[in-house]
Amino acid sequence: MTEYMVVIVGDADRWWSTMSRQEREDGYAEYTRFGEELTRRGHRITGGAELHPTTEARRVHPGGQSITDGPFTETAEQVGGFYLVETDNLDDLTECCRIIAALGDTVEIRRTVSPEDRAASAGEQAS
Repeated sequence: MTEYMVVIVGDADRWWSTMSRQEREDGYAEYTRFGEELTRRGHRITGGAELHPTTEARRVHPGGQSITDGPFTETAEQVGGFYLVETDNLDDLTECCRIIAALGDTVEIRRTVSPEDRAASAGEQAS
């Protein structure tokens, strides 16, 4: 099976904080339905989490010399959470992601680099 990271991208700091309690509960129910649907269709969730707001984040800038505390207002979209999913069917995984995209955030699906990918890449560079 191939591992993918399903990344939920949007303005979670503003969006979730302006929702009523019922709207948040309904949203969480859709995330639960997403997980159940993945399992039902044979995908395997191996990890993931909802993230705390960017007000609690720290950013280490390129070069490592500069560190800033959140929030990061210059960034319109932030990662609000992620899933790690193993599957042999990227098209079906993509279809399942429509469940959580319907809540209003962008969902990005990216294949993770496996040890085999890394070894092959290192072999190509040595040539």
